[in-house]
Amino acid sequence: MKRSRDDNRIVFQSFAMVLQFGLNMIVPIGMMTALGIWLDGKLGTSVLTIVLFMAGAAAGAQNIYRMARGMCGGEEEDMEQDISDENSGELEKDE
Repeated sequence: MKRSRDDNRIVFQSFAMVLQFGLNMIVPIGMMTALGIWLDGKLGTSVLTIVLFMAGAAAGAQNIYRMARGMCGGEEEDMEQDISDENSGELEKDE
């Protein structure tokens, strides 16, 4: 049985999504860990690597949460919140 182009497109989109989830988690962790190792070497400490690793993990988790929320339709709620925040800022300027 032949696969249609739509089936292939779905497979590639799913692969891209999985890859994007992984990169959204690995990049902040790697960058913050590298910064921690560099700072520990410069400052002669040994704690910054662990602290910055945790910060990178938190940033990666936040990236994945935002991405997943966007896929599930949470973008509309975020946009409404942004609009209400902008409107409240305009009201404060007027007063």
